[in-house]
Amino acid sequence: MTAPELRLQTANQLEAAAERTGKLSAFVGLDGFVDLILHIVDKRESAEKFTRVPTIAKFAERLAAAAGRSTNVEMVTAMTKLGGNGPIMANALAAFGLRVTYLGNLGHPAIHPVFAEFARRATVHSIAQPACTDALEFEDGKIMLGKHESLRDVNWPNIVARFGREPLLAQMSGASLVGFVNWTMLTAMSDIWEHLQREICPYLTGPRRTLFVDLADPEKRTADDIRHALKLVAGFQQWFDVILGLNEKESGEIGRVLGLDTRDNSPAGLQRLALAINERVPVQTVVVHPVAFALTASGGQTALVEGPFVAKPKITTGAGDHFNSGFCLGRLLGLDHAASLLCGVTTSGHYVRTAQSPSVPDLVHFLRHWPERDK
Repeated sequence: MTAPELRLQTANQLEAAAERTGKLSAFVGLDGFVDLILHIVDKRESAEKFTRVPTIAKFAERLAAAAGRSTNVEMVTAMTKLGGNGPIMANALAAFGLRVTYLGNLGHPAIHPVFAEFARRATVHSIAQPACTDALEFEDGKIMLGKHESLRDVNWPNIVARFGREPLLAQMSGASLVGFVNWTMLTAMSDIWEHLQREICPYLTGPRRTLFVDLADPEKRTADDIRHALKLVAGFQQWFDVILGLNEKESGEIGRVLGLDTRDNSPAGLQRLALAINERVPVQTVVVHPVAFALTASGGQTALVEGPFVAKPKITTGAGDHFNSGFCLGRLLGLDHAASLLCGVTTSGHYVRTAQSPSVPDLVHFLRHWPERDK
């Protein structure tokens, strides 16, 4: 099947399944951030007008030139928005029409105002104050500067005290999709997973469900911590159909920890790497999403689709979380891996162009009016 044929088929499948999204539910956690999307001023022409530093490399040159001296960097706030892998993914799932319950650190005892719209779209439970991220955005990527002190309060004792074991069991038993994301920044996540596997998962009822896990850039965690986390992720496969989501950088980090060859970043090389990761982390699916394409490895087979690349995105922070939500939507609706990947890249493609989470009709329209590749 050609790429245009796959896009048309996927659009038709989504359109036919649109009414079913309201019957799907998701339980997602456990982080929460207030994101400041910042642009770095290159040249200021007036009080209102300026040009941006376009790339991370240019910004790095400016910082390197200041070594031994000093420099002034002006940041302009382009947007203040809800952040964190969990809230962004959950908000995108709610935009599709899923019934979403969220547990994380969105403000305690009161929800932070930045999450007010999200709280109208979803049922939210917060156990701690949000963290904060200064997201420096460039045309070729972003630099995330985080303030993470409040993430220490996302731990098993607080979950039990401020949410409860019984509500947790009910949510995990009743959800079509369970999502645990941002393991890297949530230093108590492995301990939480251990408690879940001992105290909650053995008592789950209802049909087998899907679990999505995103480690979220584990570079700063030790190799032993990462290997322990991967063992726990694989342990969930006993009760769930587990999806391990990775971007290109994360796939390399995981591959190196597992002793794999990570030198080939071509599509074929990343497919081989994903298969090798899946052999060592025996979950149902490993999904890898570089900027220009995305792929899965599952049961010894791979699928790959190209994405609608945009050279000058309106926003990039949250693009990966939107991919994850779109991919999970496809899987929940019974689409195959290639079509689900296409749902993921289309969701991300719509988001980076508009800074808005798409609805299912938005995905259908995007797939039927696929944009020309930006130069």
